[in-house]
Amino acid sequence: MTNDEKYMQRCLQLAQNGLGTTYPNPLVGSVIVSENHEILGEGWHLKSGQPHAEVNAVLDAEKNGYDGDAFAKAVLYVNLEPCSHTGKTPPCASMIVQKGFKKVVVGTLDPHDKVAGKGVALLQEAGIEVVTGILENECNELNKRFFTFHRKKRPYVILKWAETSDGFIAPETKDEQKPVWITNKHSRQLSHKLRATENAILVGTKTVADDNPSLTCRDWSGNNPIRIILDSRNSITPNYKVMNDAALTIKLEMSSSNVDKIFEELYKNNIQSVIIEGGTTTIQSFIDVDLWDEAYQFMGTKTLFHKGLKAPKLKGNFNIKSRLTLKNDVLKIYKNK
Repeated sequence: MTNDEKYMQRCLQLAQNGLGTTYPNPLVGSVIVSENHEILGEGWHLKSGQPHAEVNAVLDAEKNGYDGDAFAKAVLYVNLEPCSHTGKTPPCASMIVQKGFKKVVVGTLDPHDKVAGKGVALLQEAGIEVVTGILENECNELNKRFFTFHRKKRPYVILKWAETSDGFIAPETKDEQKPVWITNKHSRQLSHKLRATENAILVGTKTVADDNPSLTCRDWSGNNPIRIILDSRNSITPNYKVMNDAALTIKLEMSSSNVDKIFEELYKNNIQSVIIEGGTTTIQSFIDVDLWDEAYQFMGTKTLFHKGLKAPKLKGNFNIKSRLTLKNDVLKIYKNK
């Protein structure tokens, strides 16, 4: 691993501190390194409207007693191209110029149409040496939600379901209006962690009617996702838990067969990532049109139902990204190629 890759790896580590809190902004970390390979300052972007990673790295360095003379001999590392426009905060590229940096190393370019190479161009026009493409694949993976949203004009789609050892997602009939737990508490906690890191969660009318779920991250500390309810007949009343004030709820009067239309509405609402956590029909609708990015398949050890609603079936060109054992449960995460 080269020095540039080592410090870019640190940027990626720092950037992950903002996972689940930076929406609609990307995950960004920054490190300032002296000519003697000493870290002068580092920072990350935590929340929209607050200082960006590069600003926080400079503030950290200044707090440590460094100034423009040190910056002129240092290298600023950042995993995403510095912004060049004024939004809720001033442009980072202009700040970098003003602070006297002579070299900047960037992981990957920003696909946002307000940046898209303009940040690098601003730095170069000021005489700053700019190196790009360091750990580019890793940098792109970190901001897969942000990149998918701006490049494909849709959210990053994560399918999620739990199934019994014999392949069922739910019983044929139920006596109570509540979820039937297939997996253990460790799997459920990880599921709630996933909710806390993604922008929204989507289910169909039948899931709401059968289970009356809250769709919040009760077993994990973090922001509740926006709840998207597909309700083509407008049958979900305020009495259901998804309509309480624990999180924002958006009802779409359409069925899961209208995937393109669903994406249009989610894009209009600036939703960059969504967990599809409805029943088999809803999840399978996204599989059948090949519009998904990752799938979380939680597999319990019990048969439980013997008959009932069959679990979704992935198809097409995908592979297993990772496999995790959660006590007796197994989680397989798939990546759509």
